[in-house]
Amino acid sequence: MEFIDPALLTYCENHSSEEDLLLQKITRETQAKVLMPRMISGHLQGKMLELFAKMQNPKTILEIGTYTGYSGICLARGLKKDGKLITLDINDELETMVRGFFDESGLAGQIDYRLGNALEIIPELAGPFDMVFIDADKINYGKYYDLIIDKMNSGGIILADNVLWSGKILIEKGKKIDKDTQALLDFNAMVQNDPRVENALLPIRDGVMMARKI
Repeated sequence: MEFIDPALLTYCENHSSEEDLLLQKITRETQAKVLMPRMISGHLQGKMLELFAKMQNPKTILEIGTYTGYSGICLARGLKKDGKLITLDINDELETMVRGFFDESGLAGQIDYRLGNALEIIPELAGPFDMVFIDADKINYGKYYDLIIDKMNSGGIILADNVLWSGKILIEKGKKIDKDTQALLDFNAMVQNDPRVENALLPIRDGVMMARKI
């Protein structure tokens, strides 16, 4: 998932604001107790999300894909005092762990953690959203984008994770394309060709598509 030389990555992390004790705890607990711990945002990406949120200072954030709560806490730290993060996940097995982390963060009162199918929940959300972070099943990225784009405020930011997909988006001639890779290729093209946004694909960790609604 990471394309930068490990030594350079370490240098970047050492020259980024320190990961606090709670985020370190979430990382440890995720690695020890949860399958596929590499899905956690981690220090560098988490700090990026936190800084983007603080610069945007949003009233409403939607996160599609809570996992163990690391990214949600980072995002919620940038909310306005009366702001709200709505974070969606389909995996109820992690609920107790995640709610515990949210309580420890002191931000639980601003976090609306909902379990269920995001494709069913999002149409019920009124919006508007100032910021959206997509980090869920890749096959539905395009559908999530379609559901949220008209609920975004002008100037709102969409961030989508894993859009480089460990480099699989660079198709080798004659190699079969799997469904997730094709979904991300389609998503990246959709954003690139959408006149409603301006965008940049950032080579951070596994790739983050950043789109600003015009």
